[in-house]
Amino acid sequence: MKQNKGKITALLGWSLHAIEAIDKMNRPYVVVGPPEFQEFADTHGIHLVPWVFEDLQMRSEELYEKLKDLNTKVAVPIYEETVEWAGALNAKLHKNPRIFHKSLLLRDKGLMKRKAQMAGIRVGVFAEAENKDDIYRFLNRVNEALIKLDGDLNDPIHVKPFNKAGTVGHRMIRDRHEIEQICDSEFPLLMESHLDGQEFSCEAFIHNGKVRFLNITEYVKLGHSNFVPASPSLEEWRPMIRDAIEKLVDAFEIENGVIHPEYFIAPDGTLNFGEVAARVPGGHIFELIEKAYGFSAFQAQILCSDPDTTEEELDAFFPAEVVSAKGYAGSLMVYPNVTIIEKLNIPEDLKNHPYFERHDMFIPVTSKVAERVGFGNHYGTIFFTGNDSEVMRTLMKKYEKYDFYL
Repeated sequence: MKQNKGKITALLGWSLHAIEAIDKMNRPYVVVGPPEFQEFADTHGIHLVPWVFEDLQMRSEELYEKLKDLNTKVAVPIYEETVEWAGALNAKLHKNPRIFHKSLLLRDKGLMKRKAQMAGIRVGVFAEAENKDDIYRFLNRVNEALIKLDGDLNDPIHVKPFNKAGTVGHRMIRDRHEIEQICDSEFPLLMESHLDGQEFSCEAFIHNGKVRFLNITEYVKLGHSNFVPASPSLEEWRPMIRDAIEKLVDAFEIENGVIHPEYFIAPDGTLNFGEVAARVPGGHIFELIEKAYGFSAFQAQILCSDPDTTEEELDAFFPAEVVSAKGYAGSLMVYPNVTIIEKLNIPEDLKNHPYFERHDMFIPVTSKVAERVGFGNHYGTIFFTGNDSEVMRTLMKKYEKYDFYL
């Protein structure tokens, strides 16, 4: 095990990818994660502070004291649930309480929408729902504003939890029966109007308030498939997208780390802000960045989270955007269409396709498929690499609804 000499980095959340990445950097670190990983950590020489990320207000001081005793320099959030914890810890470590309050903006979707709107960033119509009646009223008001007549199909709205990651708990609502499917325990929720246009995300690595590397991830289907870097038709908007990211960084006063905002872009280039997170993105995007560009996005996050990282270190670490990519790297997340899994069904033409790299699908110990809430959790991923974004997109669309589980 590495000795904790000098200031150390605390990784908040258990991720083997992140642990392997920081281990290769030869920088002292500690992992703050679930107690059930203690035996694995001891076996592999990983310094683990066992921790359950609950009761932030009551217990953040306790964790701060533990990390201070270890001579911790910076806390890096890996998952959504650790963003506020990192904010609370870094506020104390750097003696700057604003760090914590800024982290709250990146956790509460309602707060972040209001902050973005106040900064002049274009967003859709949104409101907060305490119960189903609020959703009925919002759906009706949105469609009245769109001058929908009796018999017209409703324009959808979206409802999602305030502080869950990505598509967890996300529902698209068109009519009353879909509202009735929402359990009372899911409230409060954020309601949003539907935004037309192509959805994409950015992964912006920020150091001392400056964007040091900007990746654009193209979504083929939200929650299902994406690839890196974006296709030429989306990348042509990069200057405008960079301007939008810089405006977001300034508005939210983001100094160090990584952000993962999502946007919608219309054919005329109009950009609408969706939401922003300040942790490792879903969809295996960090893995895709490494495959396409050759650098570890986990290491990039760690470097950018440290305010003392030098300009020379950053310049040496990050390659040129887009032009240095070695083709495209994509992932297709697989959702079973059955309730009981009996076997895998992987077609030969997929396995023989030159863009097919690997998959991590398997028969789960419990064959009964967990009930999906919103988009639900995927049951494995197929990874692709290739030199043509159109081939990549076509391939993902082809297998999007394929029954890989029977």
